[in-house]
Formats: sequence, C-alpha cells, structure tokens
Amino acid sequence: MIRPRKWLPMPLLSVLLLIVWLLLMNSIALGHWLLGGFLAIVIPLITEPFWEAQPRIKRPWLMVRYFFRVLIDIVIANLEASKVILDPRGRARPAFVEYPLELQENFAITMLASTITLTPGTVSAHLRMDGKTLLIHVLDVGDIDDMKRHIHERYERPLKEIFEC
Repeated sequence: MIRPRKWLPMPLLSVLLLIVWLLLMNSIALGHWLLGGFLAIVIPLITEPFWEAQPRIKRPWLMVRYFFRVLIDIVIANLEASKVILDPRGRARPAFVEYPLELQENFAITMLASTITLTPGTVSAHLRMDGKTLLIHVLDVGDIDDMKRHIHERYERPLKEIFEC
C-alpha cells in the first residue's frame, strides 16, 4: 500500500490549493474538481524538495494563547506608537537593539521576528548569519534591558515551549 505521505506530502496545502482552484474557476463542475485535485496533488510533490522541514508544534494550546497575547500586544503597541507619533514635543528615542536569541529552529526564529515586526513601533531589521542575534529597530525605547526582558518573557520563551520544549 502507498503511504499517504509519499503522494500527499502536505495534505492541508493540497486541500487549500483545491479550494483556491475552485474559487478561482467559480464553478464546482466535475472537470474543475478533477483538474483542481490533480494540481493539488502534483504541485506539492514537485515543490517538496524546496521546503524546509516543517516544525512540530509540541504544545498547540500554547500557540492559541500566544496568538491572543500577540493580538493584545498589537493593540497596546498601536496606542503607544500613536502617542509617540502625535507627541508635539517629539520625544521619541529610536534605537537599534541587538537581541540575543535562545531559539534555534528557523521557523521559531521567523515567528519571533514576525511578531516583533507586527507589533507597531518595532521592526526586525536583520538576523546575523550565525542565527544567534536579531537586530531590532525600536521607535521609542527607554530601557534597552527591560525591552529585551519583555521580548524574552512575552514572545521568545513561549515560542521555545511551543516548538522546542
């Protein structure tokens, strides 16, 4: 018997491709199902050599909690960034901060960098080639060590638990 992983390496991607195909064709005719199904199987098979190994989520419920934490932090950061931008005295204290990483998996580092960039007032600017330091631009930073602790406690440690345990 053929194992599903051999001919369907990413089942969720295949389902998504089929759905997108049917939506683009604006039809649910049998021919569109067959062609969409064929493409949904062939495209992941052809592109599989280019994919990095997919991370295993060790604690999915922590991922849900992380999502809501980031969502709340985005709202709060929007208000803080608005306050800095609208301040008539212009007291912003921008800085580049080198953040030492404990994460080792590429996907987890990407999640951290994306989270930092999604939060208004901060942008992930560069990941060092050794993968141990992330350069972050901050719109307004008072205490750099406090900011590093905040990132570590709110984002990096939960990501480490979710992906690397």
